[in-house]
Amino acid sequence: MKSIKSLALMMLASILGSPMAFSATDVSAETQALLETTLKAVLPEGVAHSKPEPTPIPGIYKIAVAGGSFLFLTADGQYIISGELYQKAGEELVNLTENERKVQRKGLLADLNTKDMIVFPAVGNRKAIINVFTDVDCGYCRVLHKQVPELNKEGVEVRYMAFPREGLESMSYAKIATAWCDKNPQQALTDLKNGKELKLNVCDDNPVAKQYQLGIDMGVQGTPALVLMDGTMLPGYRPAADLLVLLGLAPATKAE
Repeated sequence: MKSIKSLALMMLASILGSPMAFSATDVSAETQALLETTLKAVLPEGVAHSKPEPTPIPGIYKIAVAGGSFLFLTADGQYIISGELYQKAGEELVNLTENERKVQRKGLLADLNTKDMIVFPAVGNRKAIINVFTDVDCGYCRVLHKQVPELNKEGVEVRYMAFPREGLESMSYAKIATAWCDKNPQQALTDLKNGKELKLNVCDDNPVAKQYQLGIDMGVQGTPALVLMDGTMLPGYRPAADLLVLLGLAPATKAE
């Protein structure tokens, strides 16, 4: 019986020799039932996951699991691989798994209401949007926030969502919820990021918990985490000059 490691190597070899995209072919009821039985046995109770879908490799199916990860299962349900699926496209390797995540993130963003975000609008015509999962005590979140006016001036709208890194039972949660509950959320968020202490005010209808869960579903592991409208995730801090280049709003030489 082949090991999971050897099967992973076989998968990669197949991918390198077969430039194909994920197939939209339906999974048979029999295969789906078999894979669901396997998933029920290996996943913790209550963990949400998608229905099995085919991959470019015959007999290998993918399942999206809550938290932005994917599992790959053999049709007989005997082998499970957790990781990234790549495709050789010319001289480059394309991460098909990350492409799937991009599609998911784009769909999740489309369902959001900006009224639940703290938005710093573009000055003049809006040319681009970045969505930022943030924490008020995060050092690099504070550095990025100081560059928001520069981004706004260049036509970039910055939409903040809350992601208290220490969880929903922490002081980090209470602080960032205070910003969302303030009469002037923009100023409150700015004050908190500048180290100013505000009187804690956690209103009952604040969206922080939902946004925190959304971040987990999108695969956020730290802050700041930037998500473009096409679903691309940019983990970690990026200087404004680099972001403008990535957004196509400045030539590459401007960031050098």
